[in-house]
Amino acid sequence: MSDTENNNHPSNELKRGLKSRHIAMISLGGTIGTGLFLASGASIAQAGPGGALVAYALIGAMVYFLMTSLGEMAAYMPTSGSFSTYATKFVDPAFGFAMGWNYWYNWAITIAAEISAVTLIMKYWFPDSSSAIWTILFIAIVLTFNLLSVGAYGESEYWFAMIKVVTVIVFIIVSFLMIFGILGGNDPIGFENFFAGDAPFNGGFLAIFGIFLAAGFSFQGTELLGVTAGETDDPGKNIPKAVRSVFWRILLFYIFAILAIGLLIPYTDPRLLSEDVAVSPFTLVFDKLGIAFAASVMNAIILTAMLSAGNSGLYASSRMLWQLAVDGKAPKIFAKLSRRGIPVYALLATLAVGCLAFLSSFFGDGVVYMWLLNASGLSGFIAWVGIAVSHYRFRKAFIAQGKELSLLPYKARWYPFGPLFALIVCLIVIIGQNYTAFLGGTIDWYGVAVSYIGIPLFLVLWIGYKVKHKSKVVSLKECDLD
Repeated sequence: MSDTENNNHPSNELKRGLKSRHIAMISLGGTIGTGLFLASGASIAQAGPGGALVAYALIGAMVYFLMTSLGEMAAYMPTSGSFSTYATKFVDPAFGFAMGWNYWYNWAITIAAEISAVTLIMKYWFPDSSSAIWTILFIAIVLTFNLLSVGAYGESEYWFAMIKVVTVIVFIIVSFLMIFGILGGNDPIGFENFFAGDAPFNGGFLAIFGIFLAAGFSFQGTELLGVTAGETDDPGKNIPKAVRSVFWRILLFYIFAILAIGLLIPYTDPRLLSEDVAVSPFTLVFDKLGIAFAASVMNAIILTAMLSAGNSGLYASSRMLWQLAVDGKAPKIFAKLSRRGIPVYALLATLAVGCLAFLSSFFGDGVVYMWLLNASGLSGFIAWVGIAVSHYRFRKAFIAQGKELSLLPYKARWYPFGPLFALIVCLIVIIGQNYTAFLGGTIDWYGVAVSYIGIPLFLVLWIGYKVKHKSKVVSLKECDLD
């Protein structure tokens, strides 16, 4: 792309092509995926249905406060740099630099994970097919949606998310009709399975804590709301609207789905621990109802979830890289936009990194790939820490500079409890990431290194920038609120 071509986009800024319905579905689609369709069964098996509900409800409360914190900043200052920009303006430029690169890396590696998952899903139907075919097809689909326009991305993500949302709603309705004996031809099940054996709480506090960590990963993706703000039509109106609606939908979907699974399937059923789509808890329930081809239907829906995650991942990471380049924290070439306002070079670079990470899965029995995946695992929580810290200082700076809270298009409730609660919970999850490595006679140092590698990577970025540029924490009076 030539400079002339780039200049044809008048303000060299991203286009505001996302509507309210787009950003609501993008946030929903970011969280409804394999965490709900597959991992929910293992959560119930390990902590019992009651333990799983408690863990998901606690994480859900934390995500609510994060959403309101991000919503307040995004509605007032919409930017695709989101929490990287907020961390730079309200905390420290070094912290913002590390946050941006950390989040970009997180989604770039996630794309690699989705490529791997899609090839496995397709092998379910076509066991003798080549993985290369499905890899190329996946890349072509997500790249096309992202290259066309931000509106095309928003529309594709809207329908990807819609399929998942409809599936969960149908599942919840069907499940409760079976529980009350209206469907399935059986007597009402009631709470028989929920309280069977050691249920509803199995394994005590440590089991709930273990699910607490898994639940946190399931909810990651809600922060996409902040990244979309820079391309949202009328962000002052649409961001608050999305914040208010999305959280409750997500929480209700997870809570009701887990409750339904816990009521219909005993937590002692060994099939709940399987990662095979053929024995997904959703598949087990549909099988129980007598729906033919339940596994194939769920396989198709999970494939949609993979495409959605790859689509959103490429969008979010390319926008973050574009903003880093605009701010002078990444090579300038990534700041260039096409005539449609798409950061093409940022898109291609991100996809290239995802493909390289995927290729690394073929070397050393996947050791390199697993290290990359584990390093990205904590990145989402680190981003959440950044949101909480940034919002805490944003509101303090707002008051310190004599601004009236009535100027905020959306005001987060429960401040300062909200961001402080979210910060503490995120830190607990980060520190407890692999607490089992410290139990027993000796410490599992390899397990510690694999689980916590994301922390030193983030610190290297933060401290490295700080040392090189001698940046300091921004005083509340000097925070850029314009």
